[in-house]
Amino acid sequence: MTQELDFNDIAPYDDSLFREKMSKLVEEPGFLHAVKYTMPEEGIPTLIEDLLKIDNKYDFQHKVMFPFLEMLAKTTTKGISLGGIKYINAALNYTFITNHRDIVLDASFLNLAFLRKNLPTSEVAIGNNLLIYDWITDLVRLNKSFIVKRDTGIREALMAAKKLSAYIHYCILEKRESVWIAQREGRAKDSSDKTQDSLIKMLALAGEGQFIDRLKEINLMPVSISYEYDPNDYLKCKEFLLKRRDPAFKKSQRDDLFSMETGLMQNKGKVHFQLTPRINSKLDQIGDFKDNNEAARHVGCLIDQAIHRSYEIFAINYVAYDVLHDTRRFARKYDETIKQNFLDYVHSQISKIDVPELTAEENDFLVEKMLTMYANPLKNKLKALLGGIE
Repeated sequence: MTQELDFNDIAPYDDSLFREKMSKLVEEPGFLHAVKYTMPEEGIPTLIEDLLKIDNKYDFQHKVMFPFLEMLAKTTTKGISLGGIKYINAALNYTFITNHRDIVLDASFLNLAFLRKNLPTSEVAIGNNLLIYDWITDLVRLNKSFIVKRDTGIREALMAAKKLSAYIHYCILEKRESVWIAQREGRAKDSSDKTQDSLIKMLALAGEGQFIDRLKEINLMPVSISYEYDPNDYLKCKEFLLKRRDPAFKKSQRDDLFSMETGLMQNKGKVHFQLTPRINSKLDQIGDFKDNNEAARHVGCLIDQAIHRSYEIFAINYVAYDVLHDTRRFARKYDETIKQNFLDYVHSQISKIDVPELTAEENDFLVEKMLTMYANPLKNKLKALLGGIE
């Protein structure tokens, strides 16, 4: 197996570097600005003093990140719940593969849920496209994150994928650490979650044996994430509109940074994580495939089905479905007050979209996109449970 030294450019910082990196971090103006955004200014000197006393990632997560995430959960959610703990075997390590709703909090809140249950946290995959400043890179690598290199040339991309795969296998088998990775690059803007075949193929680049054997090595465990409200819903709708106006539109780094800030600090309602059984037994059943592309598609479908079946469906998802399809199919799941409050919320969020010369037709388009975003988890759960019947 490749030695850990080979992963120095992507792995979380070794604890031997912790004090050096933290001392540098607390002097960064960008870091201090971010801290001021999330806590009262008078508490910052005490925080810095506490940070400088820490010399390892474990203590950082338990003494600093744990209370910070609890504060965030208390102020921006109506509760974070975790189901399916029975599927975790303490003797194993897992690749937790989840749908992707929030840039920062999907993995952070999952680790918070683990911390509450005295379960080990996972290492977290994060794309280098989000590491806009050096201090962000330092912060995430001090917090058990490893780097997914994107925006490289074709040859470099293959080398980076092989190294990433090798690192994940190394984590599970030798470091004895679980890892978290999203099922796709970037969030599903319409909340219709689908695993990327390329992600599955990357995970199988390293390891022993055939394609399926290499995936079994890393104990893939699908985890379904459900947010009652998505603080970034209007930003995602705005992106849909701008791409409709100009198919070549691309978000800026500033857009990503604002999405991260919005996701962190705004209301999310209830948040639920549902662990599901690792898929090894299902991988044993599927047999051989003619090629890896076909195998990756099948494995992706297994993950999608597990995630879709396990969504927590909230009252507003039923409202969105009924309004979008002009039906009362799920009217028993909500009352008129819930319905009206949600529709008021939709229009309030859309009113935040600052694009010039918004037409009535475009406004209707935005409403439809917002309703679709909240209806899709229900639609996908119905398909998964009823064998493709909505």
